[in-house]
Amino acid sequence: MWTGCNYGVKAISVGHKEVPVTHYEKVTREEIARRNYSEGTTRAYLRALHDLAGYFQSPPERLTPDQIRQYSAHLITDRKLSGNTVNQMVGALRFFYLTVLNKRWRGHELPYPKKSVHLPVIWSPQEIASLIDAAPTPFYRTILMTLYATGMRRAEVAALKISDIDSARMVVHVQEGKGGRDRDINLSPVLLEELRQHYRRLRPKPAVWLFPGGTHHTADTPISEKVVWHACRRAAERCAVNKPLHPHTIRHCFATHLLEGGADLRTIQLLLGHADLRETMVYIHLSQRHVGATASPLDALSLAAK
Repeated sequence: MWTGCNYGVKAISVGHKEVPVTHYEKVTREEIARRNYSEGTTRAYLRALHDLAGYFQSPPERLTPDQIRQYSAHLITDRKLSGNTVNQMVGALRFFYLTVLNKRWRGHELPYPKKSVHLPVIWSPQEIASLIDAAPTPFYRTILMTLYATGMRRAEVAALKISDIDSARMVVHVQEGKGGRDRDINLSPVLLEELRQHYRRLRPKPAVWLFPGGTHHTADTPISEKVVWHACRRAAERCAVNKPLHPHTIRHCFATHLLEGGADLRTIQLLLGHADLRETMVYIHLSQRHVGATASPLDALSLAAK
């Protein structure tokens, strides 16, 4: 599928064009599959390689480290992409050249740019309530409640099965989450009642998926991640909160509100499915309980009245 390559194994349709698929794309997919990376990572890695091939009009396997550095600079200076986006694309290139092609390049020949650190926007509990109440359909309302009650990623919510709701133990099973890791999340009684009402509304009754796909939610396949995104977008447009929102915002709110309510970081890490506690520690910067625990030194000054 690399642009400019004419010795592909086969061709696939992309839009209205036939694009050759090279041996190296096939091997790249196999290496990604061996590591059990998510479908999102697979798409991102292949998209980065296709973009690189298009920039030089040459198959990536023929490019040199100098050309890769030139491309990285182009992403930052010409296309004005964020450091985090460029980092992801450089990660894809490092995987391709150092792992797939086994190039004897040193790591500094494919450097990562400085990463930007941005704190996510947090909605208050009252604002989350207004968001849920603003859902235009009961189906969207249930999706929003599931996101906030569990802190799950949108792909995890979309892939929920009826059997993942364990009312006997009051847990939600997350199967094959990010990194292929399973985990359990406590099941809110409020969410359980909402899910029961949601199931009663569905016609016909689904056999497998909690959120069936299709126009009328009657398909034998689950909804796509895009449906979860639309649930957030439509509700955000209808509620009077002037803050950005996407499904991951609700995940950040879940973790931050838990921390403010007294939950410890290790518990939150397990609920979120973070591999590293350092990922979870960002919520200390967002928690009002932690940020507001220390008084400003200005408050201790004796200032003359003006």
